[in-house]
Amino acid sequence: MESGFVELSFVKLTTDQAIARAVSLAASGTRHLVGITGEPGAGKSTLSARIRGVLGDRAAVVPMDGFHLAQTRLEELGRADRKGAPDTFDAWGFVALARRLAEAAEPITYAPEYRRDLHNGVAGAIAVPRDVPLVIVEGNYLLVDEEPWNLLPGLLTETWFIDVDEDVRMQRLVSRHEQFGKPHDAAVAWAGGPDERNATLIRSTRSRADAVVRV
Repeated sequence: MESGFVELSFVKLTTDQAIARAVSLAASGTRHLVGITGEPGAGKSTLSARIRGVLGDRAAVVPMDGFHLAQTRLEELGRADRKGAPDTFDAWGFVALARRLAEAAEPITYAPEYRRDLHNGVAGAIAVPRDVPLVIVEGNYLLVDEEPWNLLPGLLTETWFIDVDEDVRMQRLVSRHEQFGKPHDAAVAWAGGPDERNATLIRSTRSRADAVVRV
């Protein structure tokens, strides 16, 4: 392996160790995709942002949330009341983008970004130039053993599962829902309802991760 890069087997990492691992991957001389997964509110975006802050232009963050089906489409399908479940995403589109990012054959690969204020994704919002060595692919269902999600591990160099105290996770989740317009009671109900059903599925995928990051 180049530049001392060593493949992981299942290990536990602290946040600092995970960041050091990301720096090592970025220095390895080739494109690597690191998947960061975990339950809603676990801190996926926070860890991704910290890594990006350390690596700067040598890293890009591509969240799965950009592949939410449009709000109007969810309403047509009768799925708006459980937005965030696996079948409320363009999963095949997400896999196709991950494949393009792994191949790094294009000068720039563009990814969508989810805008919570719009309740929709915005196409072409994230630019990933070909020479960016580390792409962090962030999302809930990276390790789900159902098609097409089960195609993702073959495209990712490794996948990390974030482990966090349950009380902290729920507090973050409720606060996030409140921040984007839900009254407190509605925020608590959503966190304990649709979000928790999704979290149960995500927890069942933990053993498939290459590493668990304790935050």
